[in-house]
Amino acid sequence: MSRDAEVIVLARLADEVMEPLTRDDGERTWRGRFVPIAGHWGYEFGWALEFEKMRARKGLLKHLESLPWPYPATVQVLLRDQDDDCFGMWMFQDGKLVEVAIPRTERFHQPAPPNDEFEPDPGMLLRTDLGGDLPEQTPEERRENRPAW
Repeated sequence: MSRDAEVIVLARLADEVMEPLTRDDGERTWRGRFVPIAGHWGYEFGWALEFEKMRARKGLLKHLESLPWPYPATVQVLLRDQDDDCFGMWMFQDGKLVEVAIPRTERFHQPAPPNDEFEPDPGMLLRTDLGGDLPEQTPEERRENRPAW
């Protein structure tokens, strides 16, 4: 299934950790490679990646969680799916990358698919302060419990 998404990883002094992710690797569960974002003085402070398909991003957050970050408290993962109004932010909490609440936004979820042959849906991160109609929120017990990333 086609579904564009962008990922930006920001992390302090993480060039060595991120370098292997700038190359293709058929052993990873996710596909693609990060491109360094250079700062004013030429050092990398972030890395960007684009996905065209939902399957291509499977396991990305688990992989990022497993890396030996020199300063985990500085890691910020920004994710924007094609249906999102803005980037969502994931940060380490108790060793896991979790989505951090952003004021005036809410993630709206679709009901879980009938079986595992469908890829998990990340939901939509929508701005709540734009004055438009918002979708009805799916009750937690009917939401997808598999990670979309």
